[in-house]
Amino acid sequence: MRDHPCGAIPESAVGGEIRLAGWVHHRRDHGGVIFVDLRDWSGLIQLVFSPEHPELFACAERLRSEFVIAVRGRVSPRPAGTENPDLATGRIEIRVTTLDILNRSDPLPFPLDEPDTSEEVRLRYRYLDLRRPAFQDRLRKRAAIARFLRGWLDERGFVEVETPVLTRATPEGARDYLVPSRTHPGRFFALPQSPQLFKQILMIGGLDRYYQIVRCFRDEDLRADRQPEFTQLDIETSFLDEETFMTLMEGMIRDLFERVSGIQLPKPFPRLSYTEALDCYGSDKPDLRNPLVLTDLTDLARKTDFKVFNQAARLTDGRVAALRLPEGSRLTRGQIDELTEFAKSLGAPGLAWIRVNDPARLPDGLVSPIVKFLETDFLTSLIARTKAQAGDLLFFGAGAGQMVNEILAQLRVRLGRELGLTREGFAPLWVVDFPMFEWSEEAGRFQALHHPFTAPRIEDRPRLGDDPGHVRSRAYDLVLNGYEVGGGSIRIHEADLQRQVFSLLGLSTEEMEEKFGFLLEALGLGAPPHGGMAFGLDRLVMLMTRAENIREVIAFPKTQSATDPLTGAPGMVTPAQLRELNIELRKLPGNPEN
Repeated sequence: MRDHPCGAIPESAVGGEIRLAGWVHHRRDHGGVIFVDLRDWSGLIQLVFSPEHPELFACAERLRSEFVIAVRGRVSPRPAGTENPDLATGRIEIRVTTLDILNRSDPLPFPLDEPDTSEEVRLRYRYLDLRRPAFQDRLRKRAAIARFLRGWLDERGFVEVETPVLTRATPEGARDYLVPSRTHPGRFFALPQSPQLFKQILMIGGLDRYYQIVRCFRDEDLRADRQPEFTQLDIETSFLDEETFMTLMEGMIRDLFERVSGIQLPKPFPRLSYTEALDCYGSDKPDLRNPLVLTDLTDLARKTDFKVFNQAARLTDGRVAALRLPEGSRLTRGQIDELTEFAKSLGAPGLAWIRVNDPARLPDGLVSPIVKFLETDFLTSLIARTKAQAGDLLFFGAGAGQMVNEILAQLRVRLGRELGLTREGFAPLWVVDFPMFEWSEEAGRFQALHHPFTAPRIEDRPRLGDDPGHVRSRAYDLVLNGYEVGGGSIRIHEADLQRQVFSLLGLSTEEMEEKFGFLLEALGLGAPPHGGMAFGLDRLVMLMTRAENIREVIAFPKTQSATDPLTGAPGMVTPAQLRELNIELRKLPGNPEN
């Protein structure tokens, strides 16, 4: 039906006849001549219908947006002064001689060129949304990224292996999606949150280097960079330590950006320890394009009589920190009040601040509701430690360390974005030396910060017995522009060490064998040292295409409530289907679907 894509007709075709097919993008009647912009995946071309051909002209008058048509015509140069430099085909047009309407379109539920259409409507009519050139460009960029990554890994001896989608539920991590078994009544499969155990077993099987672009599933609350089903680039290797493996993966990401997007990333990527990241940025995935940093004041706060600071500093996990905003005095009191309300929405009781007018004249050179409660010695140390200059604004967080970090980290992101401080481009970062465990007050025990198969730092192994809270893991995260795009670790490859870690996480011997007996048995039969990581492909594509959320780079995503407006999933099933699975639905009060 066509000789060329609409947006890729060479000017050398001028004077020749051509066949094209696509969608009517726009139709315009100008002084007895009808112009139609014909669109396909490659772009637009202008069609011209002349009244010299009455039947053809009458047919063109019936065309509407999104009609599917095929045409034959002659390629002609556009008249002087009518060229469109914004189009690849803007110097030519097609003078149509035949027109076939292949399919009509009902009136559209929304204009395709309307940028403010609600996401719910766009997802309901996803096939229309997919026709947008920007959306198609992102999906094609995604395909190019996946193609490059496969080729890069293939060239370095990695083998692509598919792992099971129907597996068993795991006790750690996010909530599983469960699949009832018809042939084994009362038993359930789980959709994989990751291929973690299977890729470790592939290493035990001697495969040496594995990768897979794999679908994973987590039944958890959604946000802009998270979906219930998502795609990972999953990688595992044998006989590589973390330094060698991280260097290998860094090279892959650097090559990806250069080859696919023409972007040079730094060499090497900077590194921060987990502790340094929290101390300086309040987050273990900081955006290094933002120049704002936190300054810890906890030790100073223990010496002041100002109760808010002093009491916070004396908490077991307490922290007092400042965020210095250079030239922040330009903010009005109204803007500061807005930021205070923002901090309160995150759980803070308020947001203390000090406007620095003259750092050499204390306390008179400072303006703030709290200055009168702070001793001159404290203020002198504060100015010296934060390096505050005239015209700066200091914001403070005081309380439990986790809360202070979260609030100041979010405040840092907001200020960087709204004040134009966060530069363009890409800023990769390795975060290392994570704690192996974190204490859960709710569970009353330690939990794995990453997952229970992560190996401890060799020098910290003696602490597992009596001081597990201070054991560091051999884990590493790759952060890009404030998003974790990949995470991994060197794994535990000794059965006895794995049992010790399981025990610290509260698993009994019986639970270990019932849930992980196959892994423990495999580890005891000659498991090599191994490790790897997984990259969030959706998130990586989102960043590389500068999309606002991952739903913009997934062809058929779910909504924030984990539903699919296009198909109506999740949906009801018949009583007969439930009987086959030995499942009976419990009626819930007030549920209209009962």
